[in-house]
Amino acid sequence: MSILTTAPAPRIAVLALQGGVAEHVAMLESLGAEALVVRSPRSLAAAAADGLVLPGGESSTVDRLLRRFGMREPLIELLDGGLPVLGTCAGLITLAEVIRDPAPGQQSLGLIPMTVRRNAFGRQVDSATETLDSALGPVKAAFIRAPEVVSVRAGVEILARRGTGVDGDGPIVAVGTGQAIALSFHPELTGDTTFHGEFLRRVRAAKLDGVQGR
Repeated sequence: MSILTTAPAPRIAVLALQGGVAEHVAMLESLGAEALVVRSPRSLAAAAADGLVLPGGESSTVDRLLRRFGMREPLIELLDGGLPVLGTCAGLITLAEVIRDPAPGQQSLGLIPMTVRRNAFGRQVDSATETLDSALGPVKAAFIRAPEVVSVRAGVEILARRGTGVDGDGPIVAVGTGQAIALSFHPELTGDTTFHGEFLRRVRAAKLDGVQGR
């Protein structure tokens, strides 16, 4: 029997300061992961997570809460150490290197070398659900005050564009690196497990690499 089939379920920390936390937890658990809600440096350390999910919400509020609860530096340390991460909507903004239109004093974690623009597709009333032609196949995506990836730099793969295929010229709404997946939309609200499944595949592969590297 292979290491992958006998390995314990991956432990995924879900940041629970704001946003659709319960939906991410339910989706991760449906895919065989152990989801651990974290709200403080102590709970983050206790999780001993194999991966991290940054849910949606309001990105400037998330930034303020990260600093207020002392979470910013511990997260940066884990990400600098290579922890796999999935960010949706505000999570995508939080992972970006550059925010084109930040709220006053807003900071990001600066993990992904890309520039993003907040609320790129209109207000709450302009929310929409649609099927994207992504690099992983068709994905049902919910856009809610969603950001756009304005530009990417070396090492960032475009995984989906809105309105066109990956090779088209539509707005970039999903990107990936060897460590991170970042989405403008909310697959956890549509029940589409494509990107969460890919994230967990990467987490399991990273765990296997760690085992084999010992």
